[in-house]
Amino acid sequence: MRLFAAVLPPQNVSDELALKVAELRRLPGASELRWTGVPGWHFTLAFYGEVDETVVPELSARLERAARRTPCFPLALRGGGQFGHGRALWTGAFGDLPALRLLAERAEAAGRKAGVEMGEHRRYKAHLTVARSREAVDVRPYLEVLDGFTSRTWTVDELALVRSDLPRSGVPGEQPRYEVVGRWALSGAG
Repeated sequence: MRLFAAVLPPQNVSDELALKVAELRRLPGASELRWTGVPGWHFTLAFYGEVDETVVPELSARLERAARRTPCFPLALRGGGQFGHGRALWTGAFGDLPALRLLAERAEAAGRKAGVEMGEHRRYKAHLTVARSREAVDVRPYLEVLDGFTSRTWTVDELALVRSDLPRSGVPGEQPRYEVVGRWALSGAG
């Protein structure tokens, strides 16, 4: 199974982002980008890659512990950025970023302790991808629109383990399918 740990925005926040993405999609050149949709919107905390099913119970137990040790915290979507000369366009996070970073570190440690090959550690950069491109793209007009964007603030109260199934049809624009396979309440969630 291809798995990652994530924070998922609530529906009302995703709805706000959907309105902003609809605005972005009306800009010149938007058809050159592959736009993500609500089902795929998340903040990846730790990417585990292909994980053997026999490891999932141990990983789940460690993620549950990580969630229990992390208090709930406020978060909002804000602004935007890009990676790889426009190959990934994203909106960022605003709120208790140290708490989000700590949860990401704990999710990564949970994977390592469960025996998942994690590769090299990178400093966590909170981002929610809204579009991708195989080619370098000038995303400045999109970043200008995202610059003024801030969603409502919500309380992050759970950690999710998500399975992603990559597209197999070869149909251009087809998105991965995401399925939440585990959810654990953060400390103080009720």
